[in-house]
Amino acid sequence: MNIQLKQSILKNDSTVTITGSKSETNRALLLQALYPILKIDNISNSDDSEVMQKALTENSQSQIIDVHHAGTAMRFLTAFFAIQEGKEVVLTGSSRMKERPIKILVEALQQLGAEIYYEENVGFPPLKIIGKKLTNFKVSLPANVSSQYISALLLVAPKLQYGLQLTLEGTITSVPYIKMTLALLEAIGIKTSFIENKITVCPAELVSASQLTVESDWSSASYWYSIVALSEMGTQITLSSFKQNTLQGDAVLTEIYQGFGVETIFNTNQSVTITKTKIQDNGIKKYNLINAPDIAQTIAVTCFGLQIPCELTGLHTLKIKETDRLQALKNELTKLGAEVSITSESIFIKPSCLIKENITIKTYQDHRMAMAFAPLALKTNLIIEDAEVVSKSYPDFWHDLKTNGIFSG
Repeated sequence: MNIQLKQSILKNDSTVTITGSKSETNRALLLQALYPILKIDNISNSDDSEVMQKALTENSQSQIIDVHHAGTAMRFLTAFFAIQEGKEVVLTGSSRMKERPIKILVEALQQLGAEIYYEENVGFPPLKIIGKKLTNFKVSLPANVSSQYISALLLVAPKLQYGLQLTLEGTITSVPYIKMTLALLEAIGIKTSFIENKITVCPAELVSASQLTVESDWSSASYWYSIVALSEMGTQITLSSFKQNTLQGDAVLTEIYQGFGVETIFNTNQSVTITKTKIQDNGIKKYNLINAPDIAQTIAVTCFGLQIPCELTGLHTLKIKETDRLQALKNELTKLGAEVSITSESIFIKPSCLIKENITIKTYQDHRMAMAFAPLALKTNLIIEDAEVVSKSYPDFWHDLKTNGIFSG
């Protein structure tokens, strides 16, 4: 399904309700599967979280579990099923998922004693996992790998006989996501420590908490920040519900978007109000997004729409996402008139003076490509190809846009 967006003006002074963070939800769901006493409020309505829920509630002893495009679910479930004694599964996914590496996580679990085999290509899904009791407790990982590998190990760690001592070798990537995982463990009463490059999680048969409340998703909020940034002076919108002391690394967008003239106010009812003010500096914007790579596409498109050159770095993990996001950004921004250059971990964008009209944006089966480019409807007419991919993380996205004045047909 393609969606045609016509040049529009954002409806002012409205409120958008965004469901729970996909990242927090999937961590909470795994913890709930390990400790059934837990209840979870404000669960994400994303496809990825639905896949996670379904996989964790299947009860047959031997089965095939298909996570489709859900990368987080693939990583987390690999660790989860590795410790399910007596349970045998084949964990598989879409054709793209079968191209996304998982060898580092598999080898780490094997160091702990897990029994995991590759069904097709070495280093990639699908995986045959035979659950067993893991008695080893020390493991090392390169520190610059996807934080999902690290979080997968940390989430199952309290159910290991002796807990886990994890050593990260080198410079750590995506620290906020690791801290999110540890904070959720601490919230339910599991003792952890993170000192220099060593993380320790203590074993715990029981937990002291019975409820987790998931904060709304800052990644989804980023598209509204982009929309306000591309809107007229004084445009204002309220998003709910968010915490000022968030666990989510993508909340750094509140600081980044100040540079694009977007002011954030945290309200007492856990909503945020964002307002378009004057941009103080139109010079080149440089951001290292190593701790928040998921908002790179949004920022890149915002800069293009504002005709501000930018250089975004720390993006080496984008090449193994739903698509090669750096190449995808280059392809689509070039079609709109930008000059774009990329490396293995960065992108430089020089916008054009004129944004081309009626361009069809290819989404590459990537939800963030669709949503990152949609705000350009405030500047030009465009078509979003395969628009339904947004259901992966934000199923209500097109409805929310239309409700707030950005026409889709």
